[in-house]
Amino acid sequence: MNPFLTSRQIPASPEQVFATISDPQRLARWWGPAGFTNTFHTCEFRPGGTWSFVMHGPDGQNYPNESRFVEIQPPAKVVVQHVSEPKFQLTIELTPATNGTTVLWTQSFESDEMARRIEAIVVPANEQNLDRLSAEVLRDPAVASPPTGKTVQ
Repeated sequence: MNPFLTSRQIPASPEQVFATISDPQRLARWWGPAGFTNTFHTCEFRPGGTWSFVMHGPDGQNYPNESRFVEIQPPAKVVVQHVSEPKFQLTIELTPATNGTTVLWTQSFESDEMARRIEAIVVPANEQNLDRLSAEVLRDPAVASPPTGKTVQ
């Protein structure tokens, strides 16, 4: 099975988008599908760094997650290895575009069987994750304010 690919155009620079990924407080606000919140225990944003957290679902369930940051190339790329089940690798690539940044989200599962089994959850969840990333980037006043410096009413 091919990896799950999702992309999004965000009207902000790659540096602004990357800042939303690399700052643990901001990452905790947007990570996960709609309705989820996070409690981070460890977020060592560096190659080889540990990322341990619990996602709290809208269903009241807690979902422990253990990951490792494999590769970080500011402001262009982050690769995360999810080492707890289901095992997958997530690559987030940020490319400058005419109107901001194109975010390419590539998620490859360790097993094709697992990917097929959870495809109906993963595909919409990845879209929701990018919705939340976009909202977090745009909530930054430096991104949301117009280039002229005028206040938007």
